[in-house]
Amino acid sequence: MFSFRSQEMFAIGVCVRGHESVMVAQGQVMSSPSLRVQSISVFSLSIYELERLENIRQNQVFLSSIKLLEVSLLKNRVAWTEILPPRTKSLRIQKKEAERLPLKPEGPISMEPINMEEDSSLPPELLKLWTEVAHLSGQLTLQSYVHMELSEIGGVAKVVKSRIFSVAFHPCSSRLLMAAGDKLGGVGLWNLVNEGVLLFEPHVQPVACCMAFSRSHPTDLLTLSYQLFDGTLRSTDVYRIKDGLRTFDFLSHDCSLRWSPGDWYGDVAIVDRRTPGTSHESLHSLDTKTVRCVHVHPVQKQYIMVAENSIVSIYDARCLKASSREPVSQLYGHSKSISSAYFSPGTGNRVVTTCLDNNIRIYDTSELTSRAPLLTSIQQNLYTGRWLSKLQAMWDPKRDDCFVVGSMQRPRRVQVFHESGQLQHSFQDPEMTTVLSVTAFHPTRNALLGVAPPGRLYVFTD
Repeated sequence: MFSFRSQEMFAIGVCVRGHESVMVAQGQVMSSPSLRVQSISVFSLSIYELERLENIRQNQVFLSSIKLLEVSLLKNRVAWTEILPPRTKSLRIQKKEAERLPLKPEGPISMEPINMEEDSSLPPELLKLWTEVAHLSGQLTLQSYVHMELSEIGGVAKVVKSRIFSVAFHPCSSRLLMAAGDKLGGVGLWNLVNEGVLLFEPHVQPVACCMAFSRSHPTDLLTLSYQLFDGTLRSTDVYRIKDGLRTFDFLSHDCSLRWSPGDWYGDVAIVDRRTPGTSHESLHSLDTKTVRCVHVHPVQKQYIMVAENSIVSIYDARCLKASSREPVSQLYGHSKSISSAYFSPGTGNRVVTTCLDNNIRIYDTSELTSRAPLLTSIQQNLYTGRWLSKLQAMWDPKRDDCFVVGSMQRPRRVQVFHESGQLQHSFQDPEMTTVLSVTAFHPTRNALLGVAPPGRLYVFTD
């Protein structure tokens, strides 16, 4: 029979915590308030259970002697603080110059695609299209928009590596040849029929929201990089006017004599390509913080329209002087920043503006009065966020009364409006899963170009 040590264990209790029972000797203190003790007879326990309880008691005595439980509780109360590495200071705070990317050399640069093997020549079909002069086949009617659909011959293609800022159609009418400029300074050429894409790198910074083929010299593709470290306007030759370029337009009818670039600092420069060198003829500082868009009147080329912060001004280039720069006419009514402003392509009697106050406005500029009258305003969601290029209303170059603009609506679409504000047509397709933020019409054919991230082009044709 099992014997007990006198005065050490004369009764047994049961500690109950939920569904689990633990035996302890009477007289021991239980620290947890959730435990309750029930006295039972010692003769109801087996020898194994009594030995187990004795082992538990001895272990608790040992742990109490080395004060391990107290150290564990104290450790849990200590708030640990993470030691972070020292924060790196920016170059501006360190008063150091920012690291600049290596610029392309001034002067002519060779047209060597980076996605072709070395010592390879450009495709003969591309060179033939490149030199083709535009021929207008006729005016596009409003019903022609209905018959335009996403091209079945490779109507979608990835043309450049990154986000597209600007697009343009080559004026040739026999084939569809398109150009796109991206965020990394690359320019891609896409021949729709052959489904071939050639990628060039004329810049090291984003190609701005302005790219154009010369209508009289179709071999000239003009691209503009507006960032501070590049600031170049490139054609067959490069024209480095000043840093911070943003937009440009032609001052001559044949697109061969003068450019009118605008920059981030509120300046407009006049560049004559006939003058040797790469500098500007004159530089005019306007009373504005930045020039967001520059457009020249299609008939009266002396008039330059400048989209400023929240107002559009029309200047006479012949009267721009250092002491006098009063606008001929101004377009009021915008409450936020203006993304774009363009004359109607045929007569210049209308101006369409795109503003971040979610309104597209059409003004009457048939007579350049001091305050151009507002004809109509179209409410449109124009907030694209930081990852999409800004939506801009662009005229159809074959018509004087219709313009195209991307849309944030679902399902995704591209909309064509009449100057009266009426919706004429919506281009939609199941393959359009993202917003086509940048759009452009072909100058002579029934074709529409839309841009989707990252670097993809959609082509609608009849």
